Amino acid sequence: MKTAIIGGGPAGMMAAIAASEKSQVTLYEKNDILGKKLLITGKGRCNLTNAGTEDEIIEAFGKNGRFLFSALNSFSNKDLMNFFEKRGLPLKVERGKRVFPESDKSLDVIRVLEKELNEKNIKILKNTSVKKINVLENNGFEIVTEKGNETYDALVITTGGKSYPKTGSTGDGYIFARSLGHSVSSLSPYLIPLETNQEDIKELMGLSLKNVLLKAFVNGKKKGEEFGEMIFTHFGISGPVVLTLSKIAVDALKKEKNKVVYYIDFKPALSFDELDKRIIRDFEKYNNKQFKNALDDLLPRKMIPVVLNRSGIDEEKKVNQISKEERKIIIDLLKDFPVEISGTRPLSEAIVTSGGISLKEINPKTMESKLYPGLFFAGEILDLDGVTGGYNLQEAFSTGFLAGSSV
Repeated sequence: MKTAIIGGGPAGMMAAIAASEKSQVTLYEKNDILGKKLLITGKGRCNLTNAGTEDEIIEAFGKNGRFLFSALNSFSNKDLMNFFEKRGLPLKVERGKRVFPESDKSLDVIRVLEKELNEKNIKILKNTSVKKINVLENNGFEIVTEKGNETYDALVITTGGKSYPKTGSTGDGYIFARSLGHSVSSLSPYLIPLETNQEDIKELMGLSLKNVLLKAFVNGKKKGEEFGEMIFTHFGISGPVVLTLSKIAVDALKKEKNKVVYYIDFKPALSFDELDKRIIRDFEKYNNKQFKNALDDLLPRKMIPVVLNRSGIDEEKKVNQISKEERKIIIDLLKDFPVEISGTRPLSEAIVTSGGISLKEINPKTMESKLYPGLFFAGEILDLDGVTGGYNLQEAFSTGFLAGSSV
């Protein structure tokens, strides 16, 4: 039996490894290396899974998460961790149950997978773009490339989404799927930095913050919150908490009239009263200083001019003259600093593509197409997108393993 895998990312490599147990496998990859997008995940550290429970992983994918029951049962996060550790790659669990290689090098993850592919005698065709897929009359598929054509009994498409096109995720798989009669839902960016038109936010470019609470509001109603790290950029805001809450903005901004505002709590560990007492202590310490020179202990230096300007308080005013009402203005800014969201970065900059091949057309117990026997899909090409924390890579490995095992 001959099986073709199109796409050499995490789903494709795992599908090839699993399929090789009972099939002769050829892996097609348009890049000159395997796992090009995997190489840059987790800032090059590769957050390859999450050590949470099965329910937590399913919950990370929202309403479509239940589709993953069989995939996770066939290849769980524990199975994935065992896979790498048994092959000499020690792992570690960090905050939020994120799992990384101890070496902090995504290249080490790819090396383990490549070694396994070679040991399984899987034929790897790099620098090979698939141009077309033909369905054969007697079942099976013909793969058309610029280097020639080849026929296979089974086919697994794992070409990823449309985010980070420089890594090869250019949406080819959606074209193939549509040509074979599959439905593809509208695609949008997910886990994406957010833009603002507020010029003072852009003045904060490069400022990185830890232990903040970010709250997402649409038309004055709170839609979600996340605690952790973020960064200000030349276009707006980014970082883990922003990416996790970005779907709220993506969905809301599809309607022009929606007003999307994200509020930053710079001091989530302090209540309003506790923060007031903290400010009073600082003001007593800097009793005779001007307001503009009394915030160094409270805020990063880059933040001070923006807070001064937004407060409307005379920056030359002595702190011993600042009233209780003015302190309340300061506290409100520090606990609910508004960032008006005007848009998102383009889909090409998203970590994950939201949308994809309709799950109604895929058998969740095998990843096989309900339209064509012998055709399978796995990974980001499916209409599955999870929050940050290693969930999306786990989905890729699990669905890839199940598809390969089901060939």
